[in-house]
Amino acid sequence: MIQRLAIIGVGLIGGSFAQALRQAGQVGEIVGCGRSRANLERAVALGVIDRFHQEPAEAVAGADLIFLSVPLGAMRAIFQGIRGAISEHAVLTDGGSVKGSVVADARAVFGAVPPRFVPGHPIAGTEHSGVEAAFATLYQHRRVILTPLPETDPQALEQVKALWEACGAQVSLMSVEHHDEILAATSHLPHMLAFGLVDALARMRENDEIFRYAAGGFRDFTRIASSNPILWRDICMANRQALSTLLESFSLEMSALAQHIRNGDAEHLLEIFSRAKAARDRYVDAASSD
Repeated sequence: MIQRLAIIGVGLIGGSFAQALRQAGQVGEIVGCGRSRANLERAVALGVIDRFHQEPAEAVAGADLIFLSVPLGAMRAIFQGIRGAISEHAVLTDGGSVKGSVVADARAVFGAVPPRFVPGHPIAGTEHSGVEAAFATLYQHRRVILTPLPETDPQALEQVKALWEACGAQVSLMSVEHHDEILAATSHLPHMLAFGLVDALARMRENDEIFRYAAGGFRDFTRIASSNPILWRDICMANRQALSTLLESFSLEMSALAQHIRNGDAEHLLEIFSRAKAARDRYVDAASSD
């Protein structure tokens, strides 16, 4: 039971974490913090948080658990803002999608990674943002990755793991480096493809007609291009090595595919499509059985 939870960044991820823990009976008071007073006031009105401060140091005072749910580009400033204000017993965790940059920011600010800091990343979300997008069941049957370091306190790790499980999530542990490689392929690259496709089509002269006749497949594929641009700019900057390498590799795959189509190579096209369908079906079947 967390007596006082501080959420820095009360949007979809932070707000849903607060609601899920409250619904599970795992939290007493919830204190919010963020730049937008209107969003924080709305969070109180919706019952997501009990009260708020706009200064991070004030928000974390006396908190048992602190959850950082801010864009990666703001993480270092938040660490600086709460340094010296965190209680000795408090556990600190986050929801950033690139763990290498978060850990580097923590080291830069604190001098070393605090033992009671448990880096984490919930693999969940929608294309919407803000506290009104939050809902208590966001994490049910979804994966959460924790990336403990050698200096991470085992008790703090177990507490954070138990809280995510109380939210209905399936928790996995992996190294910081492995997490960033996996997420570059499974999350960051698909977002780049969606952003790139929509931007390319929007810059075409006939873009009004293109979007007017776009069907369900286009909507499904490009849904994530409605995601927060600032958030994804920060992700690109934080994971640029792994992501740029993947994009370059994928561009070669697309060039080869274009050549097969140009050459009328039906056999190779069928082979690619069949292999992709089989892999996708295995993924769907595995996800359904989780």
